[in-house]
Amino acid sequence: MTFTEFPLHERLQRAITAAGFQDPTPIQAAAIPVALTGRDLLGTAQTGTGKTAAFALPLLHRLLTRPAPARKTRALVLTPTRELAEQVREAIRQLGRHTNLRSATVYGGVGMAPQDRALRNGTEIIVACPGRLLDHAARGAVDLRNVECLVLDEADRMLDMGFLPAIKRILALLPVERQTMLFAATFPPELNRFVAGALREPARIAVDQTAPPQTIDHTLYPVPANLKTALLLKLLRGIASDSVLIFTRTKHRADRVAASLTRAGYRTGVLHANRSQPQRQLAMDAFRAGAVPYLVATDIAARGIDVLSISHVINYDIPETPDTYIHRIGRTGRMTRAGEAFTLVTTEDFDIIRAIERALGERLPTRMVDDFDYGQAAGIDALPATNRRGAAGARPHPGLAYLASPAYQANLASAGRR
Repeated sequence: MTFTEFPLHERLQRAITAAGFQDPTPIQAAAIPVALTGRDLLGTAQTGTGKTAAFALPLLHRLLTRPAPARKTRALVLTPTRELAEQVREAIRQLGRHTNLRSATVYGGVGMAPQDRALRNGTEIIVACPGRLLDHAARGAVDLRNVECLVLDEADRMLDMGFLPAIKRILALLPVERQTMLFAATFPPELNRFVAGALREPARIAVDQTAPPQTIDHTLYPVPANLKTALLLKLLRGIASDSVLIFTRTKHRADRVAASLTRAGYRTGVLHANRSQPQRQLAMDAFRAGAVPYLVATDIAARGIDVLSISHVINYDIPETPDTYIHRIGRTGRMTRAGEAFTLVTTEDFDIIRAIERALGERLPTRMVDDFDYGQAAGIDALPATNRRGAAGARPHPGLAYLASPAYQANLASAGRR
């Protein structure tokens, strides 16, 4: 199947051709024909599968083919983060480049005045975070009575972030007769209860629910906790890439790792919730443009990152759940491109390694770096950690070799991982 087989408006087909899209991804092939019928849709797909276009193209087609008064808000997309809102809006802008349809983003962390002007001047499509949209609604700056299509993107994440009450308030402002499309990676019970009341007999489409793209190679790198930064720098020296995304567990650690990389001569940005919105947008723009090849981020802040050129995802800190691991590494290997996922692991990470491998249904290869001194003392850039060995020439952590040993692999197998 190719995009030309979809009955999309000619203006959208021109944009698809200009973007270089040829064959739809599985979620696009499954969701677009259903969405074009106007039916409610419930989509399950992992990051990097092309779901933004899966709802953006039918949404744009609907607005182009159904006459309506100009400058009325006819479509609303709700997202959990500012970064994802900007990403979705950019996709809509690219796919709608040959139309006169206008779109605007609405989210917190920035001044309300520019958003207020855009809303009052009229826009057919709003991409918003729930809280700030309600603020504008309370001020009378937005009228949602003409919305024909509602999209809830990463609805499970919005649930995790406590947005469900706000979403329910927004639904009360919308027409009952509308098309609703909801996308999520997981469906906890509370989200299923919400779906039952918000969608009408939705078509259910599930693609790659538990597996990341097959184009990603995974590698575990055992290392004592106090030598993580030194090993990270060693790995980066061996990567020929202009786009590397590095994940940490905390905001403070993201700042420390980014500072260490900058001191080592790497052009590095940082993305986390304590950064102002202008700072976050500047970091994302520079990373997307390639001006800053390395980006250090926490999980919530990185939720909206969608950059096709990312060649490597490095987990400086192993994530706490298999789902988070899959979401993180899904930032590379996108749209059939090859990608690498490196994870730095310590002896305290055995349990989560086993859980990730059970979720993936495969063993993750473990590799030691031959010319890295695992017995070195921590340098000035190393982060504080337990089990630090301060003396020069100290032996590696006693569990380090075990991580890479056949005995460890056998232990994992006997734990019922497969």
